[in-house]
Amino acid sequence: MGAGRLNTPLILTASRIVAIPPLMALILVHDVPDARWWALGVFLAACFTDWLDGRLARSRGEVTVAGAFLDPLADKLLVSAVLVALIQTSEISAWVAMVIIAREFAVTGLRLVAASEDLIIPASRFGKWKAVSQDVALAVIIAPQASALLEDVLLWIALVLTVLSGAYYFLMARRRLFTTKEPAPEVLGNP
Repeated sequence: MGAGRLNTPLILTASRIVAIPPLMALILVHDVPDARWWALGVFLAACFTDWLDGRLARSRGEVTVAGAFLDPLADKLLVSAVLVALIQTSEISAWVAMVIIAREFAVTGLRLVAASEDLIIPASRFGKWKAVSQDVALAVIIAPQASALLEDVLLWIALVLTVLSGAYYFLMARRRLFTTKEPAPEVLGNP
């Protein structure tokens, strides 16, 4: 494969980002028949591409730096967009969305700092459970005529797993990232 060429996993990842505006529009419109069913379909398709792109990239040996950057970005943008749309429709509280979005930014920042110190923080099983719980909760909330109790229970599960998985990543990295750095050696001869 030539350098810089798009591969199938990258196209699938990009499709999640491209799906965000129509998904938000379908959640927010009230006068389009079956808009919520269409929104659910778009969301579930986007969730499926999240599973498929990584699987294809690994099985085909097409793991790229661009994919490693875009895949988690696409996931965070998708979840954040749905949360914002659901705040607008008054289906979730702003504080719930803020906790979830803040955790995503915090863990991403942690990974960036870790990478600058040559420390890799891999995705954990805990993080995967968090992602699945968020996707399931959001799918049920998007779905028309879902039980309010079921929506609340699934959202609370997602919220708890989001907070716990974020804490887990920080605990995993604390020894290496929160130690005092040795001062840089002085350069002699420069005024």
